[in-house]
Amino acid sequence: QVQLVESGGGSVQAEGSLRLSCAASGSTSLIVYMAWFQQAPGKEREWVATIHTASSITYYAGSVKGRFTISQDNAKNTLYLQMNSLKPEDTAMYYCAASAQRVIRISSLNSYNYWGQGTQVTVSS
Repeated sequence: QVQLVESGGGSVQAEGSLRLSCAASGSTSLIVYMAWFQQAPGKEREWVATIHTASSITYYAGSVKGRFTISQDNAKNTLYLQMNSLKPEDTAMYYCAASAQRVIRISSLNSYNYWGQGTQVTVSS
């Protein structure tokens, strides 16, 4: 089993920045991909970014490419999401996810076996 705990959310004005963290524990050697998803009120959970843990290859949704950066610190078993140039439409609960599968559809919720509880990000105009 893998446990994921997010932190770093908060309130920020538009064009501001935040860095989210996700601490992984347990059987972390199982993890092949890690990702961030967002869920705005009344909307479905949407994929934001994914990193392949062994190669550090990253993938981004079009809406965040160029503004958000996903990264990892393997020594600390921690995943990060640096969010710059934030917009009010980025307001959402942000979830960390991990997959133990070697071949996945990176944007699909069903690809990820483990989920954190989420951290709230609120961007005001």
